[in-house]
Amino acid sequence: MPANRARRSTDTTPPQTGASEKATLRGFLDYLRDAVADKVAGVPEPQVRSAGVPSGTNLLGLLKHLTFVERFYFLGEDAGDWRATMRPSAEDTIGGVLADYRRTVERANQVIDACPDLALPAPRPPRPGPAPSMRWVLVHLIEETGRHAGHADILREQIDGSTGR
Repeated sequence: MPANRARRSTDTTPPQTGASEKATLRGFLDYLRDAVADKVAGVPEPQVRSAGVPSGTNLLGLLKHLTFVERFYFLGEDAGDWRATMRPSAEDTIGGVLADYRRTVERANQVIDACPDLALPAPRPPRPGPAPSMRWVLVHLIEETGRHAGHADILREQIDGSTGR
């Protein structure tokens, strides 16, 4: 198997069975978060921001978008224009977007860890209606991050043939 097609040594593993509900949900989310960040790391400019599909989706944009999603659902920050979150600016760097994502994940994990009951509402910007529960947000972020991890897999394979986590 060519080196660029091998699994990376930095792979994390999903949580083991028997963990608490919160640990299981957070563990799967962390597993997916690492997968997306690893797909962006090491991709050179301009490929990291080059559209791999007609919609314009690119690796750096996916990671920037997921940063805004984490901030919205776990930190209660309004994202503003959601479409714009998918488009990295000329000033965005790979290192900067990766560091911002990792800082945001760290802050989000602090919020998750501090939640004593997953049935409690998660933080969010003011909106009509009740806030979703922390359980709902965790499941939604697993779905959202997993979907974008699949996009990142395809984009990365188009760039350099790299497959696997």
